[in-house]
Amino acid sequence: MKWKSIQHLQGTSFKRLVGVNRETFEKMVSEATRLTQNSQHKVPGKKRGPKPSLSKKDEILMLLMYYREYRTFYHIATSYGISESQCWRLITGLEQLLIKSKLFHLPGKKKLVEETRQWEVVLIDASEHSIERPKKSKDTIIRGKRKSTP
Repeated sequence: MKWKSIQHLQGTSFKRLVGVNRETFEKMVSEATRLTQNSQHKVPGKKRGPKPSLSKKDEILMLLMYYREYRTFYHIATSYGISESQCWRLITGLEQLLIKSKLFHLPGKKKLVEETRQWEVVLIDASEHSIERPKKSKDTIIRGKRKSTP
């Protein structure tokens, strides 16, 4: 799925398809564009080589596909018409950029411990009990001799 095909979606349908709200998606795109070099070429800071074939929005969609759908790099690359190695470079590069921005970090262990929550404990009796089954006897286990069998 490319950005052109889903840009018209709004609200819950966008979130169901992509995995994040449109506002979060736009923040991710703006942070990725802000943290990248001003050069539009593949080699940052150099004015040689072809311009990238995918927009930042398509690259962010690739990243979200990788995380949300557990798709392989090969599968994502064939959807976008690029090589598997280029897909890997784009996704890992975006991961590093978004980690640097620190806007999308989850709270750490210390933040979770600091919160004052009242815990409610529920105990469940899961002791072992014997299962009521019919007792096996010698008559039910061993078949009788079949004298009338030809």
